Amino acid sequence: MIENNETIDEFLARHADDVEEAVRKAAAQEIMPRRRRLEAHEVDEKAGPHDLVTDADRKAELFLTEALSALLPGSVVVGEEAVHANPASYEALHGEAPVWIVDPVDGTRQFVHGDPGFCTLVALAHHGVVRASWTYAPVPDRMATAIRGQGAFLDGERLHAGPPEPGRELRVATSHPDYTTDEQKHALLGLRTPGVAPRPCGSAGLEYLAVARGELDATAFSWEAAWDHAAGLLLVEEAGGTHLTRTGEPFRITGDNDLPFTAARDAATARRVVALLAGEAA
Repeated sequence: MIENNETIDEFLARHADDVEEAVRKAAAQEIMPRRRRLEAHEVDEKAGPHDLVTDADRKAELFLTEALSALLPGSVVVGEEAVHANPASYEALHGEAPVWIVDPVDGTRQFVHGDPGFCTLVALAHHGVVRASWTYAPVPDRMATAIRGQGAFLDGERLHAGPPEPGRELRVATSHPDYTTDEQKHALLGLRTPGVAPRPCGSAGLEYLAVARGELDATAFSWEAAWDHAAGLLLVEEAGGTHLTRTGEPFRITGDNDLPFTAARDAATARRVVALLAGEAA
């Protein structure tokens, strides 16, 4: 499964830079040439007008699927577009093989509208644990990386989320209402309280990066798709933050989480957000 029976850590020591190169190439060859040049026939709706897919998504995912599978023989890829075509492929997250979790264009709606707020997300997981992640924002050409136990970095500089400034309102990015049930909408209303400043989220990957950088205090998301969360959650963890569901347990990329959940700059902030989502006093 891994060359010469090496461990995941040994594989990453040899090939983390190769993964980064593959992510950059996918963006350079398949995404950026289509930015602001998409024809109507190159954009389709999936679940609704806010859930879009483009030729850039499809072709970048195919590029990454081939490149990442070649780097790690025996691994499998769980990509957003492949799962849309074949939902059963998502079950690979529960299997024995290492899994590449790929969101080729996170923030497709922004990409379609010509906005810069999109990124490419790749994570490597094994037995339900995210081991490494890559978050690439092509427009500013910024690459955030994390390897479990080795820290989080943005363009080579270590990230430290740190606690929020005392006394300041908590800045929290929340799910779009289109992706929430009535129960989840009610839970998110708990954030509309003095001392908290909720706002709709953009690209999930970029929101996680903002948390890891200490520019955003927390997220409150109500959906589980691993390609949206895996890379960012490890980035936040390795920057010193944490993530919790409403039951007080860490978010599981394999599913069955109590939603909404939060990722936050520090444990105290995560507990505060979870309490508000549960309808408890902060």
